[in-house]
Amino acid sequence: MVVPGSQHIEDKMYHPPEGLQKDAHVPDFSCYLELYKKSIEEPDVFWKEVASDFYWKKPPTGRILQYNFDVTKGNIYVKCMEGAKTNMCYNVLDRNVKDKNLGERVAFYWEGNSPDHHEAITYGQLLGQVCRCSNVLKQMGVRKGDRVAIYLPMIPELVYTMLACARIGAVHSIVFAGFSSESLCERIMDSQCSILVTADGVYRGEKLINLKQIADEALEKCREKASATVTRCLVVKHHALRTQNGDVSNKLQTPWDAACDVCWEEVMGQVSEQCEPEWLDAEDPLFILYTSGSTGKPKGVLHTVAGYLLYTSLTFKYVFDHQPDDVYWCTADIGWITGHSYITYGPLANGATSVLFEGIPVHPHVGRFWEVIEKYRVSKFYTAPTVIRLLMKYGLDPVQKYDLSSLRILGTVGEPINPEAWHWYHEVIGQKRCPVVDTFWQTETGGHVLTPLPAATPLKPGSATFPFFGVEPTILNEHGEELEGEAEGYLVFRRPWPGIMRTVYGNQERFENTYFKKFPGFYVTGDGCRRDKDGYYWIAGRIDDMINVSGHLLSTAEVESSLTDHGAVAEAAVVSRPHAVKGECLYCFVTLKDCREFNRTLVDELKRQVREKIGPIATPDFIQNAPGLPKTRSGKIMRRVLRQIARNEKDLGDLSTMADPKVVEVLFSQRCETSA
Repeated sequence: MVVPGSQHIEDKMYHPPEGLQKDAHVPDFSCYLELYKKSIEEPDVFWKEVASDFYWKKPPTGRILQYNFDVTKGNIYVKCMEGAKTNMCYNVLDRNVKDKNLGERVAFYWEGNSPDHHEAITYGQLLGQVCRCSNVLKQMGVRKGDRVAIYLPMIPELVYTMLACARIGAVHSIVFAGFSSESLCERIMDSQCSILVTADGVYRGEKLINLKQIADEALEKCREKASATVTRCLVVKHHALRTQNGDVSNKLQTPWDAACDVCWEEVMGQVSEQCEPEWLDAEDPLFILYTSGSTGKPKGVLHTVAGYLLYTSLTFKYVFDHQPDDVYWCTADIGWITGHSYITYGPLANGATSVLFEGIPVHPHVGRFWEVIEKYRVSKFYTAPTVIRLLMKYGLDPVQKYDLSSLRILGTVGEPINPEAWHWYHEVIGQKRCPVVDTFWQTETGGHVLTPLPAATPLKPGSATFPFFGVEPTILNEHGEELEGEAEGYLVFRRPWPGIMRTVYGNQERFENTYFKKFPGFYVTGDGCRRDKDGYYWIAGRIDDMINVSGHLLSTAEVESSLTDHGAVAEAAVVSRPHAVKGECLYCFVTLKDCREFNRTLVDELKRQVREKIGPIATPDFIQNAPGLPKTRSGKIMRRVLRQIARNEKDLGDLSTMADPKVVEVLFSQRCETSA
């Protein structure tokens, strides 16, 4: 690692503001290097000190971290704090209320889809609601180790439910409330959930969505495909629906099955605000969260109690330099890992005050985000590059109406940020005084793995900079050889950190094949990476068949499967194409069955089918007729060529392995009609 300030540093560096360094947890780069060295050379000492901040019913009996990353030496495993007993919910709530006397501190400012809907929830109130929900779940038969599916919008009940699961030792599986009934069904079945928690409906902007109907469709699909695992459905009546545009209960026409459905409001009022936590082993599962897989079948990423607690709490504290007077806002949805780690668990473990936001960036006006920052005096703001690019389009006017002087640190997540968006974010939103922490991590890593620290790291726009404590990255070439100095290749990690995933739920073989088989001895991220002459890391994007749309990974295989399920489609291939706002978008090539006509009606049908099977986020931007696809003589689709066609790049390089080069000319001619 090269220390910033050496002769190699590039001209354009953004150094931490002096005012931020005064009270920072990591006040300068030499302090970062010292702590990093300790975390690598003395990991047990380092993590034991972090663990001392939390409550342990029983201490660990062995080393803090034990692992095997080499498939040639046996099963892959990671263990953290083995032998210890604790409870995540106790540490993020009871510890703050009872030990730290933070019961009156606001945990969440909930801001609804409409600016008229808002609520402040203290740590004491949060603990009471979580205990009530815990008792409700227990009354419904939920026990330690049971899986609970949660399909809720960004309302306080989502936080209550996930923390209630953590309190009683149940394993939550949260499904983003924008996913389709098919996606919800698939996740319920894979994790064999016994309870589903959902809401009657939700507004997204002006659009009313009947969540309960989608949930019922998912449960019906579960019954059709196999013996149903869900026995009860706990339904929240979204109170904002009764005030936004009047009472919409009749418009929703919420379906109700008295034998299965349970009304949240009724049962929550019938139970106690006291519930003893279940003391869990350090390596007991905390949650399952599904992420797209290159095979098309989503992977159930499993995280465990103790390691995830240590890692999310420490990354939140250091990466956002959390201070007691902060108001922090992460704009993600809890249905994604960012919301798990940096809306719920990490902030609450630090006793933070956060904004919990249900709305969308441009409703009811394009200045909504800046309005919320001004309203709550937000000091730390964490959002996605796709949101920044969206809001850039509206120029300076919506920003200049609001007072953003409370901001001290900005963050980005989900994908590498392009320099133009970085500069706009830094100069317009941060007013050139707020460092931008460009964080790289994954659902699988549990928390930040490459990231600047705001008071310590000189920034280069677009670079995730350096590894977090305990993380040891390296870059390999195709042959698995480590590359030194300036290099570009596969980003891998040599050792675990406490928050790394433990397995793919129910499929250890897939876990090992996906992340450890290609390069034994390393965790393989699936991302390409460049390290510059100063030691800074730059993420180059996915190497496997995954596409990053608006910060969310989509499997090309999953989209292709949805397209070929249509009766008119014989074959499909999906690639990425650059998009000004989303970063990447889906460009689909479809080969039709004999006698089927390619027309606008068919394109609309295919887009609708993908939306219904996966969700709105997977809707293709382009669908092109492909009488034939470029393939090798062995029949493998040449996606590199398709990507170039999608981008209208005529220099295709070596096509000697292509079975029928004439296909390319036809596809280019069809392309002109599709995306002119």
